[in-house]
Amino acid sequence: MLRDRLGVSERWACQVAGQHRSTQRYEPRAAEDDAALRTRLREVSEEKPRRGYRRAHARLLDEGWSVNRKRVQRLWREEGLRVPRRKRKRARLGDNHDGKRLRAERPDHVWALDFQSDETADGRQIRILNVVDEFTREALASEVARSITAEDTVAALERLVAVRDVVPCHIRCDNGPELIAHALRDWCRLNRAAIAYIEPGSPWQNPFIESFNGRARDEVLDIELFGTLAEARVVLADWIDSYNTEHPHSALGMLPPARFAERWRETNGAPTPGCTRPTGSLRQA
Repeated sequence: MLRDRLGVSERWACQVAGQHRSTQRYEPRAAEDDAALRTRLREVSEEKPRRGYRRAHARLLDEGWSVNRKRVQRLWREEGLRVPRRKRKRARLGDNHDGKRLRAERPDHVWALDFQSDETADGRQIRILNVVDEFTREALASEVARSITAEDTVAALERLVAVRDVVPCHIRCDNGPELIAHALRDWCRLNRAAIAYIEPGSPWQNPFIESFNGRARDEVLDIELFGTLAEARVVLADWIDSYNTEHPHSALGMLPPARFAERWRETNGAPTPGCTRPTGSLRQA
């Protein structure tokens, strides 16, 4: 600007501006793989539009790229791929259990349950029952139906217990009608699983399932238009599989939940059972 407006020499202009003359001749050189990296970042953003550069960086490392996080962050911003930050409304709180704050200490120690609602293209409602392991953050189940009763909830838990061959020590949930019914209470009592109810109107006391619900809403329910109930089941099942095996979780050292659970079991030996299931426990068809 000084040279253009005043017609002075480069030496004088740099001296006045306090700028070294070598910077005047510097031309930035793009890395050899810069174009390929930008292309891959755009592809990652298109596949998962609500994920930020940290998870994109973790995915690139998993794919074999040799790139640091700051470079990914710079290119992510230059490509306009930043995800708007959401303001957290309330701090996370946990409920108390026997005078102590209940926290998951191992896989299958605490399962969190909650419901979501959506609708198909014809305007009919669908209900979704989500079950998450609070320790590994794995999505254990996502039952989809037009309506889900307390008996349906118990049946879903029975199927999940049969697959994993373990009963959780605690089930954390809200005070919805399906979750305070006698059917679920009886199932927990006969299987020696305690229910940790959160306080009414306090969803932040069930933070892990609420975080999962928000991710499911953001990446699937607000994007996909389900034509039929069967389509909703297939799409959600595919997304659950992707979430467990590919989604880098910041609380797990940027590992996907399934990989974190596998490494935990390798480090800690044989899986520690949630709770011993008594013989002759209640089974719902």
